[in-house]
Amino acid sequence: MTPVTLRFVGSGDSFGSGGRLQTCLHLSGAGEGSVLLDCGATSLVGLKRMALDPSEIGWVLLTHLHVDHFGGVPFLVLDGQFNRRTRPLVVAGPAGVGARLHAAMELFFPGSTAIARRFETSYVELRDRVPVTLGPARVTPYLVDHPSGAPPHALRVEYGGRTVVYSGDTQWTEALLDAARGADLFVCEAYTFERPLRFHLDHATLRAHADRLDARRIILTHMGPDMLAHRNEAAWECAGDGLEILI
Repeated sequence: MTPVTLRFVGSGDSFGSGGRLQTCLHLSGAGEGSVLLDCGATSLVGLKRMALDPSEIGWVLLTHLHVDHFGGVPFLVLDGQFNRRTRPLVVAGPAGVGARLHAAMELFFPGSTAIARRFETSYVELRDRVPVTLGPARVTPYLVDHPSGAPPHALRVEYGGRTVVYSGDTQWTEALLDAARGADLFVCEAYTFERPLRFHLDHATLRAHADRLDARRIILTHMGPDMLAHRNEAAWECAGDGLEILI
């Protein structure tokens, strides 16, 4: 099998804790084009910092519709427009994803949605535990617990013969066990170290369920100040901006 590369374009929380960029994971290696898992508002900066071509990204898969997870899509679209992108862009996410992105683009750049582009932008709405094939990726969403105005999901992504799961933002839910079962890699939020925070995951809770998490490798991300201060005590690897791994 061809190696699949996962790059942490952004590994931070909403507030730039530790100077980190917002959530954005870049999958490449399957041959048909790369895939983004989430695209926070800082993602275009991170992509260009890592010399990754935004116009080569064919699919953006969104866990939920908070700005630190989807706010970079308008910038990705406009970058493509100004750089004469021709490759179609598919954005998949919770119900209403197309309307929310249309509203965001009009808020950020009034009139931008009325301008003709050289590339097609289309939207796919994900539904709980209903697999969908998007280019080189087969995506199965699992409903989690993180209010964002639309159903939030953990995403199980089969790509290039590997399975990568991303929790998105959520407090503990048994759905994570199903999502991560047998995965080559489970990328999981750990916002705090021991202090429970509603609608988010903490390291202590993950430790309590460690023997139930059936994934070959676990990497923690979306860490707040408390978790960053304790990252040397973490039970698993901790992501950082620019981290590249072969799966």
